[in-house]
Amino acid sequence: MKNIEILISEMTLEEKAALCTGATAWTTTPITRLEIPRIQVADGPHGIRKVVKSESLGLETLEATCFPTASCLASSWNLDLLYEMGQALAEEAIALDVDIVLGPGVNMKRIPTCGRNFEYYSEDPFLAGEMAASFINGVQKMGVGTSLKHFAANNQETLRMTIDAMVDERSLHEIYLSAFEIAVKKAQPWTVMCAYNRLNDVYGSENLYLMTEILKNQWGFEGFVVSDWSAVHNRVKSLQAGLDLEMPGPRERRVQEVIDAVRSGQLDEPVLDEAVHRILRIAFKSASTIKGKKFDNAAHHALARKIAGEGIVLLKNNGILPLKNVTNIAVIGRSAREAHFQGGGSSHINPTKVDVPLEELEKLAGNALITYCEGYPADDCTQSDMITRAVEAAQAAEVALLYIALPTYKEAEGYDRTDLDLTDQQVRLIQSVTIAQPNTVVILNNGSAVTMNSWIEGVAAVLEGWMMGQAGGGAIADVLFGHVNPSGKLAETFPLQLSDTPAFINFPGEQGIVRYGEGMFIGYRYYDTRHQSVLFPFGHGKSYTTFSFSNPSVSQRTFRDIDGVTISVDVTNTGNMLGKEVVQVYVHDQISSLMRPSKELKGFAKVELQPGETKTVSIHLDFRAFAFYHPGYRQWITESGDFDLLVGSSSAEIHIVEKVTLNSTLELPCILDSRSSINDWIQDPHGKVVFESIYKKIIESPRSNEILTYLMDLPLIEVLDLPGVSDDTYPQSILEKLLKQVRD
Repeated sequence: MKNIEILISEMTLEEKAALCTGATAWTTTPITRLEIPRIQVADGPHGIRKVVKSESLGLETLEATCFPTASCLASSWNLDLLYEMGQALAEEAIALDVDIVLGPGVNMKRIPTCGRNFEYYSEDPFLAGEMAASFINGVQKMGVGTSLKHFAANNQETLRMTIDAMVDERSLHEIYLSAFEIAVKKAQPWTVMCAYNRLNDVYGSENLYLMTEILKNQWGFEGFVVSDWSAVHNRVKSLQAGLDLEMPGPRERRVQEVIDAVRSGQLDEPVLDEAVHRILRIAFKSASTIKGKKFDNAAHHALARKIAGEGIVLLKNNGILPLKNVTNIAVIGRSAREAHFQGGGSSHINPTKVDVPLEELEKLAGNALITYCEGYPADDCTQSDMITRAVEAAQAAEVALLYIALPTYKEAEGYDRTDLDLTDQQVRLIQSVTIAQPNTVVILNNGSAVTMNSWIEGVAAVLEGWMMGQAGGGAIADVLFGHVNPSGKLAETFPLQLSDTPAFINFPGEQGIVRYGEGMFIGYRYYDTRHQSVLFPFGHGKSYTTFSFSNPSVSQRTFRDIDGVTISVDVTNTGNMLGKEVVQVYVHDQISSLMRPSKELKGFAKVELQPGETKTVSIHLDFRAFAFYHPGYRQWITESGDFDLLVGSSSAEIHIVEKVTLNSTLELPCILDSRSSINDWIQDPHGKVVFESIYKKIIESPRSNEILTYLMDLPLIEVLDLPGVSDDTYPQSILEKLLKQVRD
């Protein structure tokens, strides 16, 4: 292979422009005379969706393993499992001659009604980022690339091509960019895909701040940025902003626009060369991977079953599960026979095979009599006769298993849900069956949270099975009969009702704009800070065994931010069945100059334990575990002070609290000026030094309460009524005048 710099010097302007635009819907432009290969891409967050003809965006695709979708994957909280799945996906990509898999998606689950939530991991950026990094490392270890998407703030399907997400700077960095940052720094995906939407009035495909200043310059991203399909509005602007490759192709007009812009001086050729350099680097890297090797269908199907089993969450159980010595079972619900295992849209996989839940149940049920009833139709019609037959079957059985899938017409890419409810027929079915048969287990298949208030009290157990992939039917049977002990934990909060959600009043926006008025407070950050009740908290998930947490310790009580601190805890399986527990570590800042959520996930580990076994789990918390993004400094900062380390099995189930003291090593410049409030001056460590004498006089004054109440929240310039004071005026002159006012 030639040196890339030399190769670029040998390319014509026309060849450079062509390389930065797709040749077909799924391939880049090869340049034969210079032996520059094409890159073949395919959709693939949870399976390889390679179309039969690369010139087409059509629905006909090659067979591949459909693994569980992201909502199920994240609920496993198992980084090793994500890595293993990534390797399996890469093997299939190699067999199908695919160079780059278009995934994973790490956009935040800002609100559970987003139609594409099944493709996204979590409402928490730390969990999403860690999951994505592990997946990417697994794929790319095998010589296949990934495309981290959708960068950024792509959190709804309503007007997704044009919606303008208005997000404040701190929320953007702490919530909506953090998962991308973790994945980029820990895994270096070969590509990052820009989002369709606008962010603060700038399209993702033209956002210099996102693609160049943050992604490439601050985070050190080494790959190339690709557009989401048809997300480019102005090709020259997008190149100048840092978008290297436009997809899909062919787009001869776009290529000519780039050529004309360079010749006219509108576009500097070095900008084009930078994009070419990034694309060439990945093109030659992908070309070095030998394609065509076959993959083991059966082994990948078994892996998909294993992953689904770890992602299933036992939400409720009165002891009925696992099923034992049951001789008569009523199986109710059309999804028992027609597996609902993936979402609609660009991620739809042509599976190698599909486990039918009813058939898999029959394989494990022994000699038990199984009666099946459809329960609900494919559409949204109400059919009372179906419910009547289901009730009769349930009454005649020892236990009723209700397989309930949220239909595609309510949840898929391209549109958002209007509610969090099951269909009316499904709700009536559950209510009627549970009245007739108290031993009723509900098995859910959906991509994001649903409400259960109207029926959950009457059921004996609830399994959240998600969109569980092609082998999910077998995984559900494994969990029902105790062949697998459920260990999934929710990666998103299940609210009591849609109106409780923090983004409710701002979603999906109006007049083309959606305001992220809840700021940083999405998901459990909002519910826990407000002490608001939820149906099931973030991190929740039951087991067939029990666990205890004991003997906590920290590596040091007082530590420097750059060193971090390690917390250790003993976890014991106190039950009588092999099981896995997820140790979750949250951080609470006791005092902060800016408002922070009451707790934030900063570490986790999944541990497997035999009955009676104890293992010590140690989790290191680094600088970022204690930092927050400060818009004034435009960087992540720490502040010296006390922090609580909260160790639990969910955000609401905290078993251990350890207090530690952080010493910040940052030396930050004073950012206060005459527009800063008196309170800002006093709270800022540097401002307080300047303010110390006047602050002391205020406290000592007989009128201190009146003065503090009146002055603290006002800007200094307003307090002093000095409209002529400039921002660069030395603060002492202002303080002297304030001191005179206080004395008077």
